Order: sequence, then C-alpha cells, then structure tokens
Amino acid sequence: MMYGARFLASAVLAGLAGGAFAQPAGPAISVDPSAGQHPISPYIYGMAEYGVSQAFQAQARLGVLRWGGDGTTRYNWQVDSSNAGFDWFFMGGGNANPVPSGAPDALVRADQATHSATLLTIPIIPYINSEAAWNCSFPVTGTPTNQPDYGPQQATNPYVFPAGESCGNSLTTAGAQLTDTDVLANNVANTTAFQKAWVAHLVGTFGQAGKGGVKFYQLDNEPFGWGNTHRDVMPNGADYATISALGAQYALAVKQQDSSAQVLGPSDFTLGGWIGSPAAQNNLYAGQYYLQQMAAFGAARKRRVLDYFDEHYYFNFTDPASQLASTRTLWDPAYNGGTWVEQYYFDGPMQLIPRFRQWIAQYYPGTKLAFSEYSIDSGNKLITDALAQADVLGIFGREGVGLATMWNPPQPTDPIAFSFLLYRNADNAGHGLGATGVQTVSADQGAVSAYGALRNPHALSLVLINKTTGELAVPVRVAGQTGAGVAAMYSYTGADLTAIHRVGNVAFGAGAANVILPGYSMSLLVLPVE
Repeated sequence: MMYGARFLASAVLAGLAGGAFAQPAGPAISVDPSAGQHPISPYIYGMAEYGVSQAFQAQARLGVLRWGGDGTTRYNWQVDSSNAGFDWFFMGGGNANPVPSGAPDALVRADQATHSATLLTIPIIPYINSEAAWNCSFPVTGTPTNQPDYGPQQATNPYVFPAGESCGNSLTTAGAQLTDTDVLANNVANTTAFQKAWVAHLVGTFGQAGKGGVKFYQLDNEPFGWGNTHRDVMPNGADYATISALGAQYALAVKQQDSSAQVLGPSDFTLGGWIGSPAAQNNLYAGQYYLQQMAAFGAARKRRVLDYFDEHYYFNFTDPASQLASTRTLWDPAYNGGTWVEQYYFDGPMQLIPRFRQWIAQYYPGTKLAFSEYSIDSGNKLITDALAQADVLGIFGREGVGLATMWNPPQPTDPIAFSFLLYRNADNAGHGLGATGVQTVSADQGAVSAYGALRNPHALSLVLINKTTGELAVPVRVAGQTGAGVAAMYSYTGADLTAIHRVGNVAFGAGAANVILPGYSMSLLVLPVE
C-alpha cells in the first residue's frame, strides 16, 4: 500500500467546517459514540482460502479463512483428496503423495501464522471419495476392470485420463443423464465415526478450538444442490429432513470431539437453498425448518449443536448503479431486489439479515448468523466493486453478523481488496474501523453510507462511502462533542485504484464538519472524542 501527499483532483483537505468550496451538499451524517454500542465481529472480515496470498492475509488482517465449496463435499481426510462432481467431470483423487489431512492442515498452519481463524468443511454427504489416485465416476473408454463403461458423453476431461480412460460429464451425447451403477467403485460410505476421527486428528495436531485450534466447522456445502453437483452419488438429491438429520448427527460428532468448536449450517445456496420444498418441511422454508430440527435435536440431548445459522448469498445486479443499490437487500425494508424469492415467497423486500434473525429468534434462539459464501464482485475490477464490498462489510458490522467469508478472493491489487484494507489496515499500521460499533445514521444511505465505531473510548473511526458519481460536501455531526478536533482522513477513489491515500486532516468544531467526498469514493476518518 502507498501513501503520500499527492492526491486526487478533489480538495478533501478542505473538508473543514465552513470550507470555501461549493460542492453539492450530501446527506447529513449523525454519530453518537455513546449510543448503540455493540461488538463488531472480526470474523466478518473473511475470505475463501483459494488463492489468498499469505502476505495479503496478514496485511488485511483477515479474521477467518474458509476451506469450503463443492470440491470439499466429498473430501476424504485419510487420502487427502476429494471428488469435484459435476463441476469438473466427476474427477476424484489426483494426490500422488497423500498425507492424511494434508491440505487442511497446511491451511490451519498458514492461518495460525497470520492470526486468522480457520473454517473447515465437514462432509455429511453419504459417500466420499475413496482413493488418492486419479479416478472418475463416468469413464467413457479404456474402462478399468472394477468400473462400468458408460459410453460416449457430451464432454470429457481433456487433461487427465486415469488408467487410460476418458472421463465424461455424465450426460449422453443426446443429453440424457447417466446413472452411476457402481458408486463404491470410486467412493466409500461416509460415517460420523470417520469424521469424528478427523476432528480428533485436528485437535491432536492443533489443540482444541478454545485453545488456538480449528475454531469453525461447516456442515458440508450447499446440500440441497447435491442432486446436481454430486448427482453420481446422490442422483435424487436430499430433502431437508435428510439434510437436517445428517447435519445434526455430524454436528454432534464434532461437539463430542471438541466441545469448544463452533458449528455452522446448513450453508446452502442463494434463494432456492433457503426455501427448499415447504410442503415437505412442516410448511416452513428450508432455513426455518433446519433451525427447528436442530433445536429439537439439541434440546433432546441437552446441548447446543448449531452455533451459526449459515447461508450463502450472491447479490443480483447488472451494472454499477444496481450493484451499489443491491447492498440494500441485506437490510432495507423499502428496497426490493426483484428476485423471484421476493416475488413469490417473501411477498416483498428481501430484508435478508432481519429476516434471518427473525427465523433464528423463533426457531433456535441464541444462534449467531453467518454468510460463509457471498459475492458482490462484478469481476471487472471497478471502483464500484470496492465501494459495494465496503458497504457490505459495514452492514455486516452494523447488523451484528457473526461471520462472513467472501468467495473468489481478489488479488491484492484489485479494487475490492482495498475494501478490506480500509476496514482493517487503512494506515498500514494495523488500524482501520474500530471493534465497537456505535449509532451512525446517514440521511440517505443510498447516496452515502456511514459506519462508525470506537477504537478505544477516546478514538472514533468513521467509514463514509460516496455511492454517487459526483463530489459531495457531507455534513457530519458527532454528538456529545464540545471542543475542536482534527480527524485524520484516508481515502480510496477511482483516481488511483492502486492505493489508499492519507489525504490530510478534517477540522471538527464542536463535533461538526463538512467532509468533502469525491465521487465514487470510500474514506476513513479517525477523530478524537471527549
């Protein structure tokens, strides 16, 4: 990260009360450091572990790294390999030198080195990969003696040919779905005892969760989609009665091995995974039913088996404006994202976090909320990617989300990476937004989002995100302040997508200032408070 006196075209330095510039007025921001105090979980600043450099992990002070996704559903810790399912020709194995739990163990060690927590996926699917050598579920030609030949298929793996055979995608050339007639040829039955032994290995290697070991365990990945992704071993998929029963049994197995571990579930996919088939779920949505069943299972055993209600969420947008607006689906009772779930099931705006909290309160009180997979990234490396992600992180902190891990981690130079740096290490000295959220209100959060927190009783930090294309003079008022103060200001804008800049100071008089925000920008102010 780079800092310096050079800056953008805009005179943010002139964000003094009564500044001489005539920028359009932005929405009023009011902050009360003594009101609404609540902890902001460090685990909302998380990512999937795939492709995250250890240097960036340390620089961004990531709270948690997730080892998850479709490729972990059929992981066999003894042979340190999995099966990719429909995502990649149902290929399994591929580990020439297997070491039990080798890949997850390496992740845990890397996380410990950077003081990040680890979220590991525990397979609960009935079958997992059986061998370290390359294998596949639908071989086309050159079939080994222990497996059927499934004939020509729509597509085959062009790179890997285990035992000489081509590996297909499970669809005939006419598009018909093939049936795996010998699941045990390349899979083995999964059991709670097998996964319990893995947790025992992790505890023996790294200690218990409460003493620095693996802190979080996730109950598989998007189980309502098994009939698609893992159609070889689960051709009919699994209903939520099955998913809930399996989840409860494996959650209990984790808890029996490490009572201090935190368990997340059901970790299902956006929209359809939250809903399931209500008619088969006590006329409840899948998430509600899952919480109900987990609570009943735990009550019968007089122990909590689920710590986080966890779902996945991919924001729906088509352009920069709708990308920035889509963050409102997380909380806003007046914003409709236009999804079929809102139209046919929710009968109105998504209000996702309040909605999930209501489900928790009704069916399993005390459970925390997590989004172990989400993305608002356009993939185009835009300034709006950074602003939207920063808004999401602010909302997670304000709304009390307990854990969140972004899918498709960015490269350290991508705009979206700077969203995490703004919150976690804006000054390149380990400081960002504080850990104690406070009451912070924007008169128009669609234009400028605002998130405030205390670093300590005498230092207020404030993130301001200008989601409009034009420069704004934003009046900020901090309650309870009578004297003068100077806020250090750090900003990231489209004028330089390579760095967060220390842009100078903003003078506050009696807790008030006009802060100049460039168009499409995100800024952090740090102000002494009385």
